[in-house]
Order: sequence, then C-alpha cells, then structure tokens
Amino acid sequence: MSEHPLRRRLLAAAAATLTAVTGLVAVAEPASAWVPKTPRLSTPWSGQVPVANPLPEYPRPQLVRSEWQNLNGIWQFGSAPNLNNPPLTTTPAEEIRVPYPIESALSGIERHHQYAWYKRTFTVPTAWTGRRVQLNFGAVMWESRVWVNGTQVGTHTGGYDPFSFDITAALRSGQNTIVVGVNNPVDSQDIPIGKQRLNPNGIWYTPYTGIWQTVWLEPTQAARITRLDTTPNLAAGALDLTVQGTAGQQVTAQVLTGGQVVATGTGTTGANIRIPIPNARLWSPDDPFLYDLRVTLNGGDTATGYFGMRSVGKAMLGGVLRPTINGKFVYQLGTLDQGYWPDGISTAPTDEALRFDLEQQKALGFNMVRKHIKVEPARWFYHADRLGLLVWQDMPSLPNGRDANASGRAIFESELRRMIAHLKGITSVVHWVPFNEGWGEYDAGRIADLVKSLDPTRLVNHNSGSNCCESDPDPGNGDVIDDHHYVGPAMTRLPSDTRIAVLGEYGGLGMRAPGHEWNPAGPHYSPEWLPDFNALTGRYVQTAAQLIDLITTRGMSASVYTEPTDVENELNGFFTYDRQVRKMDFARVREVNLRVLGAARGTTLPVGQLASLRVTNAGLTGRYLRHRDGAARTDVITTAGSTTDRQDATFHVRPGLSNAACYSFESRNFPGRYLRHRGYRVYNEVPDIPADATFCAREGLSGGGTSLESANLPGHFLRHRNDEVWVEAGSGAGFAADATWNVTAPLWRSGADLPVGQARSFRVVTPGFDNRWLRHRDGAARTDVITAASPALDREDATFVVRTGLGDNSCYSFESRNFPGRFLRHRGHRVYNDQNDATPLFAQDATFCAQPGRLGGAGNVSLAAVNVAGGFIRHYNEEVWVATQGAGHAWDNPSSFDADATWNNAAPWS
Repeated sequence: MSEHPLRRRLLAAAAATLTAVTGLVAVAEPASAWVPKTPRLSTPWSGQVPVANPLPEYPRPQLVRSEWQNLNGIWQFGSAPNLNNPPLTTTPAEEIRVPYPIESALSGIERHHQYAWYKRTFTVPTAWTGRRVQLNFGAVMWESRVWVNGTQVGTHTGGYDPFSFDITAALRSGQNTIVVGVNNPVDSQDIPIGKQRLNPNGIWYTPYTGIWQTVWLEPTQAARITRLDTTPNLAAGALDLTVQGTAGQQVTAQVLTGGQVVATGTGTTGANIRIPIPNARLWSPDDPFLYDLRVTLNGGDTATGYFGMRSVGKAMLGGVLRPTINGKFVYQLGTLDQGYWPDGISTAPTDEALRFDLEQQKALGFNMVRKHIKVEPARWFYHADRLGLLVWQDMPSLPNGRDANASGRAIFESELRRMIAHLKGITSVVHWVPFNEGWGEYDAGRIADLVKSLDPTRLVNHNSGSNCCESDPDPGNGDVIDDHHYVGPAMTRLPSDTRIAVLGEYGGLGMRAPGHEWNPAGPHYSPEWLPDFNALTGRYVQTAAQLIDLITTRGMSASVYTEPTDVENELNGFFTYDRQVRKMDFARVREVNLRVLGAARGTTLPVGQLASLRVTNAGLTGRYLRHRDGAARTDVITTAGSTTDRQDATFHVRPGLSNAACYSFESRNFPGRYLRHRGYRVYNEVPDIPADATFCAREGLSGGGTSLESANLPGHFLRHRNDEVWVEAGSGAGFAADATWNVTAPLWRSGADLPVGQARSFRVVTPGFDNRWLRHRDGAARTDVITAASPALDREDATFVVRTGLGDNSCYSFESRNFPGRFLRHRGHRVYNDQNDATPLFAQDATFCAQPGRLGGAGNVSLAAVNVAGGFIRHYNEEVWVATQGAGHAWDNPSSFDADATWNNAAPWS
C-alpha cells in the first residue's frame, strides 16, 4: 500500500525541524501501519502532530546539551497481564505514538491498560563513540522497567519526575532495541495520581498511563552534570548555584546575557558556588528577565541553562502579612490550571499548544497559575518563566476518600522529595502545596515542615482548601491559610502574624457549548450554570470585582479562579476543552483582572463607592483618617463606635476634581466638602482650588497599601503626624509608614440616610411603571399598582418599618408593617418576606445599605445587599430580586438597571 500524502508531508516537516536544531540527530522510525485515532474533541493542534517526531523541541531547557537523539514517534505496543515477561524476542501486536499516554487519541490506542509494553530500535551516532550514553525519560506513569538489548538497565516508580539510565554497557554497534514495561494501577493503589480515576466522573478524569513525556538519548562524559540547582540570593547580590553530578569535579560557571559573559564562578560539584551578579536585573511578572547559564566540568562535560534573579518571602506591609516578590507585595491573581487535553489527555499535542494555555492566561491579566495536582514537563515551566507567570506547584494527591497505608505514605513522601528537587531551580515556582482539600492528607504539620526543610526559599501551603472537604484540622504551621469557596469569593479566616491568607479556589462558573463537549449527553458539572456568553462574562466580572473588598478588608493576598479551560465533564473554563471557543469576553475579563491588581498595588481606588482610610503603622492600625471640627486627623474607631465618628471617617471616592485620573475624597456626612490641603495641613472643606483636593494614588511607600500624592505638590504625600493629617515630603521608613494608608471598606456603609423606627413605602421610578410599589404577597416581594383606593391589605403589604440593619448597624433592615418579625430578605437572589430565624445568615440576607439613587433624583435611594457585592434590590417583571448589573441571570439584565434599582423613599401607605 502506498504511503499517504499527508504522512509523507508530516515526515518531511519533522525532518526539517530536526535538522534545524544544532546537534540533534534525526531518527528513522520503524516501518509502520500506525494510524491516528480521531479525538472525541480536536484542538487546533490535533492535526499538526508529526507522526515521525512529535514534540521535537529539546525537552529540558533548564539543562541543555547540544547533542541528543529524540526517541518520540512510533513504537511497538502491547498490553499485558503483568510485567513478568518482557517481549525481548517477540514483537508486540500494535503500535503507539510516543509520548502520548495510552488512553489518548494521539497515541493511537485510546484505551486503558494497567500493564503494557513498548518496544523500538535505535542506532547510536558514530560521533558519540567514546562517550557515555544516557537514556532519559521526562515522565512515565507510574512504574517503569527498562531493557536495552535484553539487559535490564533500570526501574523507576513515580509518574511525575524525570529519570535517566546510563545504558552504555548494554549497547552494541548498529541497531539497538529498547523495551519499556509500564504499570499504572491508578486509584486501585495508594500512589500519587492527582485527578486520574479508573471510573472518571464529575471532577475526576481519564487516567494517563505509560510514557507521557519525551524520551531521548544524549552523550555525556564519564563525569557528568545531572542537575543545576539555581537559587537567587538578592541579599548577597548573587546567584547561589549547586551543580549536581559526578562527585569531586571542578566546576566553572558563566552567567550570560545577550551572549555576553557578565559573571563567573568556580567550585566543585555538590557544593554551593556563589556568583556575584553586578547590578542584577530582577525577574518579576512585569519584567520576566532571565539570565543564561553555561556550566563546564573539568572532566569535559558542558551544559547550559538559565535562571531569574528574584526573591520570595512574606512581610508585614500596610499592617497586613503579605507575600512578597523582591520585597514588594504582589497580589497573586491566578487560575486553577489542570493541564488536561481532549486529544493528548495529560500531554499537550505540541509545544505551541503547551505554551498557548499560559499565554492566554497572561493575556487575560492573570499573573499566577496554580498547577493543580499534576507536574508538567520542563518546557511548561520554561514558558512560565519566560512569560512571567508565578507558579503554585501542587503535589499530585493520593486517592481521596480513604486513608493511605504506610506504603502509600512512603511513596508519597519519596515522590514529594523528588518533585521539589526537580523544580527547585524553576524561577516561576514560588509556592508549594503538598495537599489539596484533604485528599490523602496525613501528618499535614509534619509534611509542611518537611517541605520547608527541603526548600526554605519558597512559601509552603500545607493544604489548599483546609476549610473544606476531607481536610484534617489545620495544624497551624506553614506560611499560608488557604480557604476554598464556590462560587464565592469569600474569606472566612484572616491572615495571622505568621501566615498569609489566600483564596485557593473559587468561581467555577459554567456554560455549555454544544459541539465542544467531552460528553455531550452529560452528566456535566459546574457549581453554577450561566445561559450564554454575555451572562457568563457578566457573572465573572461581578465575582472578580468582589476580590477588591477581600484584599482591603480581609487581608486576602491571592486568589485562584477555576478554571482556564473546560476539563472533560467540568464545563467552567474561559475556553472550551478543545480550546476552540472563547466562552467569555476576554477584554472584559482582562479589564476587571487589571482592576483587581491595581487595587492590590494601591494604584486603583473604588470610584463612586464609599471607603475609609486606615493607618498602617505597626501598633496604630486601629486608627482611621477622619474629620473633626473641620480638620483631618486620625482616631481609634471601631464598628462599635458612634455614628458620628464612623461617618466622619467615611468618604465618597470621586474622580479627582482637577485630574480625573486621580482621586478626591468627599465627606460622607457633609456633601460638597472634600479632604483638601491648605498651608500643608489637611481639612474637610469646600475646596476653592480643585487641585488642593486632588490626590494621585501610588503604590504604598512602605511596600503595601496606598500612598496619596498631592496633585499640585509633587513629592508631597498625605501623612499622619501626632494625630494630625498633613501633606508633606519626606523620606525614611517612618515617613513611608505614616504616608501609607489602607483604603478599606467604609466604617459607615450607607451613603444615604433612612429614618430608623419609621414606616416607609418604596415606589418604582422606572418611567411607565412609577405607579407601582414594592410590596409582599404570598411571602414573596413584588411590585403592584397601589393607590389610595387600593384595599387596606395591599397598602399594608406595601409598608415597611425601617430598622437598624440586622447584619450591619450602618445599614438597614425592613420589617413588614402587617407581619411583625418578618423582614425583606434575599434567598437564591429572589427577595422574600420571611420570618427572622435569628441566624447570622438571615441577618446578612435581610440587611441593605442605602445609597443615593442610581438614577438620581430627590428622595430616591438604591438598596445594596450587604453580602452581595454590587447587588441591589431591583424589580424585574413584577418580581423583586437582588440583582447585579450585567451579571449572568435574566434579572441582572443591564437594560434600565439604574432605574429599576432606584426607589422613591415615600410616606407610608399604612
């Protein structure tokens, strides 16, 4: 049978790629009748995978050799009942494309086998004569046994770490044969498997068995380099390098940029070599600069790599413990990246595809990726390093729902140690996560301490989602308090003096995309479903915007949204599983993400909202900026303080009076008066010079929070001094702290006043419907036409007594006039007239903060739900809902939203 033209073109393209790489040796694959399987869903790259040489790129950018031979391609394949009888002299019946796992369509097998055999031949280039030959595996799931020319050269267990065998002694001239046996028991045994399940469903996915990362050969000297452990040491202005390899070798290391050597160090293998880096350019998400590294042993072995200069830590900044990159608070806005593909399962079809997912997340405004209970190939980390994406690295979990036995725990800790050793030199990795939601969790405190001992340079999160699911009690150690909330966002725990607080998972907003689903007939999974593109986008924008309040009021330092793409039955991605369809408006997603990052940096403030300015100096964080007797000062104020004190310390954030790119702060209780400087002192006055009342938000001078620079006195900042507030220039740590503020949720949350203890009625103001009134009927809130001639019952149903807010005394609750003890409350977004059950949830659901009417107008108010950010009482088709403009439900429709969410505060009907 003649060769298919497409196959011929693919072979030619692969050969061209091979010869373009210095030192790469093209490999002739076995004669093959192999044909690909059609994936259940095809990605844009499914048809671009070469048959002869898939994934032709050098697989290990952190330790590169100029000569190598790629063994990816077509191998012989056969399933087996066990690994007792390797096919050393027989030919397996099928063929498989390596390195795609057995269960994938790209492998050509597309079914699960616990045990299987791989076999192929290769020829060692004559140019390698006299050197050692290493056989390298990026990763094999889970157990592997390897023979070369009938000699067993090694075994390995662990599905996520690379391994190598020196096969020199087993080689012969001419053709050589490799046999690899694999065993993947998945969740039938206590081993680290992450999301793999023999019976995938819901949040559990298809297994990936066998060779799932690149296999290659390379020649080395007898004394060789095996790993480059790079640790940037900013305090010393140097790189700390440990060259792992043959003991006792002399090492010469050169640091380069743009091909020019900028630093050199010498030492011995296994020992720290400190290499000063003059005027080091630091790596960060905003500037992911990488240095090149060239290392040579006196035995002749040479390898190249790279590294970034950056530090990872935590510090008390702005009165809150925050994670730091290079000493500065960087809010870590991330996604839950699970690394699954419909065509390759665990293995991206091409390097372009592997890079694509990361590029898209960066383009959406994210600066972090949580790699969720999977370890990716080395090139994935290389792309993260180059793009400037921080990485939280999970340890692949043991099976959930049971306690691992002693053997399983020993395996887990062995693989955990190897994962950390493997990734210690990755610049982008800033955070280790040994457990997730308690799946397979044991001895969490000891494990956190173990991880910290293995790598003290990064933060350790003992169990992401330790408030959830199967988690053991929090041992209290490590660097991180991590909660999960779906849909959220929410934070139940605050940072401590030793642990930052993060939202390790939230979101999961789902939308179906027919034609792009793994199982069209279902069942499908998402915590919340939205009907279409616009609804999903609006709901994402709503939830992401809520992060800002959590950053400023709850000390939250990071958040992880679920997730970048749909995964099998989970349909909650920005992309469909096949990466063919964008499920949201990416421009709107990016805008809100950048707004969150700006708020965390202190450079973006909540225009149009109320806020308070809290002192950040250690020991003084209970003090707030407030006006008193016309002047600005700071006082200790709490939520239990007087109404006057709390309102004096609350301001409307307005666009800057002299520069709309900056900000002005209007008094909550004296409209028209603003914070302004006069003779350098700050007052609460009607400003005669708009620039005197305009301040530009800068990153906090003390490293966290916000500093407010005068618009017309450059270099002068709003600062507190001896209880007074001034606009001054200065320097030093003391001034920086005095001039740094936390812009927090307002001490008084209502921007409009209602008469507590009095009965009121609320009239619709939407044109054409302004004869309708808010009322309850049959237990639910709705609107009806009510007049003086209406029945007494209707008029009583439309009358409510204004009470101090059950959940916040700076807001209001509305008690039924004719059913005492019943209050307006939202439940599942709908508003009802329910009996107060005295629970904290009811108190929150029945509390609304009065704001000036969104539509404007004298006597008009809008009623904001205290526990739904951006949510207002809104009438929609006669019903009454808590709605968020532009979010995902029908009642969130932006059309006439401002009018529908504005009510005339009128005299009572009854």
